[in-house]
This record gives sequence, C-alpha cells and structure tokens, in this order.
Amino acid sequence: MPKSRIRRAAMAVVIALAPGPVLAAPLVVATTGMAGDLVATIGGDCIDAEVLMGPGVDPHLYQATASDVRAFQKAELIVYNGFGLEGQLADVLAGLDRHKATLAVAEAAARAGPIEALDGEAGYATDPHLWMQPALWSQAVPAVEAALARLAPDCLEPMQRRAAAYRQQLQSLDRWMAASLATIPSGQRVLLTAHDAFGYLSQGYGLEVRGVQGISTQAEPSVAAIQSVADLIAQRNIPAVFIETTINPRTVEAVIEAARARGTDVEVGGSLYGDALGQPGTLADTLVGMLIHNTRVMTDALGGQVIPLPEALAPWQQRREEVAP
Repeated sequence: MPKSRIRRAAMAVVIALAPGPVLAAPLVVATTGMAGDLVATIGGDCIDAEVLMGPGVDPHLYQATASDVRAFQKAELIVYNGFGLEGQLADVLAGLDRHKATLAVAEAAARAGPIEALDGEAGYATDPHLWMQPALWSQAVPAVEAALARLAPDCLEPMQRRAAAYRQQLQSLDRWMAASLATIPSGQRVLLTAHDAFGYLSQGYGLEVRGVQGISTQAEPSVAAIQSVADLIAQRNIPAVFIETTINPRTVEAVIEAARARGTDVEVGGSLYGDALGQPGTLADTLVGMLIHNTRVMTDALGGQVIPLPEALAPWQQRREEVAP
C-alpha cells in the first residue's frame, strides 16, 4: 500500500547479505496520492516512490517547499496529475520539465483513449479529477508502465503483470460503482459536495453533481452559491450533503443551515475523499479503496443498495473488514 515513502521491502536484508554494493531503486516523486498509487502499484519493489501531498492535503492550494524542490532534483522521474490540479506547483513542474523526466498521468490518460472533456473554469481548461471514473484513470496505466520500465528495464515483466492486473481491477471497480450507484432512486440522484471534484463521476454514473465551489478551492464560496444550493435542497428534498476530507466543513455546514432555514431537514451523508487518499492503514489509502469508500457512502446516504464487491476486488473486501474506513 502506498505511503508517504515507499521503499523496497527487502532492501535491508539484501544489503546485509550481498557481497558487493547494491544499487538503489530509482527514485520517482509523485505529487498526489492518486499519482503515487499508480507508481507504487505498478513499480512494486523495483521503484522507490515518494509522494509529496499526503492525506488531507488540498493540491489546488499546495505550495512547493524547499524540501520538495530537493526531492524533485534527486528524482529520476516526476509523476503528477496535470490539467492544473497542482495549482501553484504547476509553475515549478513546468520549469523542471525542461531538464527532468516528467509524466502528467491525467493528460496521458486523455491522450490514450476516448474521454469526453469536461470544461473547466477559473483557469482550468479541463476538469483534472479524472480518477473519479476508474475506467478512464486506467488509461494512464500503459504510460506509467512505460516510464517506469525505462528506469528499471530488468523489472519489465513483473511490472507488466502488475500493470495488467491493476488495469483489470480498475475496470472491475468501474462496473461495480456503476451497478451500486444505479440503485439510488431517481429523485435522489443528486450529489452535493463542497467543491466540484466529481464531474467525471457524474458523467460516468448518471448522478447530478453540484459543488458549492467550482473545480478549484482557491476562492471562498459566495453567499449566493450557498443560497443556491440550499434552494436546490429545499426544492427537491435532497436527503444528504457530503463533506470532503481536504476541505474545511464550514462550507457544507453553511449550506445545511441555509437549507434548514427553508424548513428542509438535510444531514451530512458522510465524508468523501476528493483530492487526496486516506490515512495509511485505512481502506482509503489506495485509489481503489478510496473509491470503494466513496461509493458506499454515497449509495447508502442517497437511499441506494451497495452490491457485493466482485472477485477481482476481493483484497479490498478483506481489507475493509480489517481496518477502519
């Protein structure tokens, strides 16, 4: 499972037993947990992966530190999301691109297969939250596999196997999400969140999605936006709104207060992972686990019925039984 720092598990033993010097695994620095999950899952023990933005970190607001720049300088490959997700860090990445190997995984996915671009706003040409539809996110797998194989060619075959298995898991997850979310009654198929990170979920699974803020979290939500969402809740008797782990809940709390002032009782349906993975040791510390968590929370709160996970996702079912959500 990816953590802030993922090292080859047997490195200490190898160093202790090897008669000569041991070459370190290539260092790959990923900006977000979602990008880091791709690297760690495909690269396995052949790659030393470091993730800059840990659980609860909002990539839209992230600013590079001196230690980040040093990590970039040491890395043999920098993997990031692209489409402007990393906010101010995008300028640093653009400068490094001239003399450092980089890969924008969401942009690679968009080039690899048919994707209906969702118009951005506030400087976003395209909605960057592509991982919300795992079948689309899986289109980035070949690009990551190829980039890692260039760094560790001796590991080509195991990386190919892991990449193929991961792509199958993502596609299986996509089908499970579609089947579970389809059980939500038609009148309640509205997902209200703090910011608009769920556009590709809306596109893929037929939910109406409304964020109080736009794609970015850089600007505070307006009073008019809060009132507009409260009006929608009152008009359509929507049962739940959702908070996000990277965003202060006060925005959603203001919406609930405004809706209740209109005589509508609405509750917090749960906490969703939008722009960051969960804490290490939780189900959501991988992308697959994160999306399983989100789907369960949304389906339950909006009156649907979560269907059993398919066999391809059995490891996450076992993990869900073992750890906190």
